[in-house]
This record gives sequence, C-alpha cells and structure tokens, in this order.
Amino acid sequence: MSIWGKIAGAGLGLAVGGPLGALVGAVAGHLVIDRALADKEVVFTVALIALSAKMAKADGQVSDAEIRAFEEVMKVPDAEKANVDRVYRIAQQDVAGFQAYAEQVASIFRDNPAMLEDVIDALFHIAKADKYVHPAELEYLRTVADIFGFSEVEFARIRASHLGSDKADPYLILGITPDISSDDLRKAYHRLVRENHPDTLIARGVPKELVSIANEKLATINVAYEKIMTHRGL
Repeated sequence: MSIWGKIAGAGLGLAVGGPLGALVGAVAGHLVIDRALADKEVVFTVALIALSAKMAKADGQVSDAEIRAFEEVMKVPDAEKANVDRVYRIAQQDVAGFQAYAEQVASIFRDNPAMLEDVIDALFHIAKADKYVHPAELEYLRTVADIFGFSEVEFARIRASHLGSDKADPYLILGITPDISSDDLRKAYHRLVRENHPDTLIARGVPKELVSIANEKLATINVAYEKIMTHRGL
C-alpha cells in the first residue's frame, strides 16, 4: 500500500495527539484526531507536510507553487492532491508555531537521529525546488535543525550536501576535517554511503517516494570523496 493509502486508511493504531495528530485527523476525516501514526512512514509524511507548510510562510509569501513543489517531491497521486492541499493549508493557518511541530517530531524520533536528518534533507529538497533558497527559509531550516538537536557543524554539513557547488568544501560535505587520515576518510565515506543508501532510508521508515533525495545526496557525497581522493593522489 502506498503512503497515501496508509494515511487515508483506518486502523493505524498508536495515538500521538498533539499538532501532528490533529493533521492526521484533517487528512483522514473519518478517523478521530488522536488515532494513528503507528507507521513511521505516516509519521514522517505528516511531519513533512506540517513543516514544509510552515516553511512556505518563512519568506512571507505563500504560493500555490510551493504546494505543487511538495506534491512533486512526494509524488502525490491526483486522487490524493485535494487531501494533501487541505492539510497543507491547515498547517499553514494553524496558530501553533512551527516549533510545536518540530518539537513533536524531535520527541517521536529522539532515538533515531538519522530519521531526523532525513526530515531536514526532505525540507531542503522542497526549499530548493524553485532553484532558490530564501535566507528566511535557510534560517527556518537552521532553527528546525537546532530543535532536532543538530549542532551548527552538523547543520553546515547537511546544508553543504544540498547547496554546495563545485567550490564547496568537500571535507565539510563529508563532515570531516582536512587533517583526517586516509584510512579514517574511507571509513567516514563508507558510513555516509550506508546511512544515505535508499534501502537504508526505506528501512528507517522514509517513504519510498523520497528515494530520489537519497540518490542526490549520495551523488554529492561521492563527488566530495572523489575530490579529496584525487587531491591526495589516492
């Protein structure tokens, strides 16, 4: 069953309440608000809808194009676009600040920091869908990352993996320093490859619709690694 079928279906189990629980109620109106979200894919997707909707307001301009960007990233089927559009707008209008969503997501995935990074990766992917990340959006992403428990150095690494150009620091993209040994360099690289492999993301509970993000991030990691290896003559 697709992620959208899971969200719309009954009998999802574990109650979470809070702002994310309210959004589940908006997506699947026949369910009571405090049901659902036993499935990690459902948690991830509802969290992404909520946080991306709030991010769309960060630059002070909310447009239909931003909703379309989310639908394209998440590959929303035509039959579900009305539901997604409804919950997206509810999240935008909710009096609760984005911090409330971010704090609940951080609580749900407190023992799974890799999943929290997946959320940040997806938000970056959506933010740059229009080929430009507004400074206000970047500050929003930095604040969400801080709520998730990521340090400034870790956020810089994540940012570089999405926004880095040919001139980006390859060491920063890999989250290492230039004085690292070649042996430890290889270990760091292989760890990042394992963590960002599409199969690993799906096993963590990231919807298969977002595998393209893993592929893009892996490509950036591979380029950074090759630059360092070439520079070292390895």
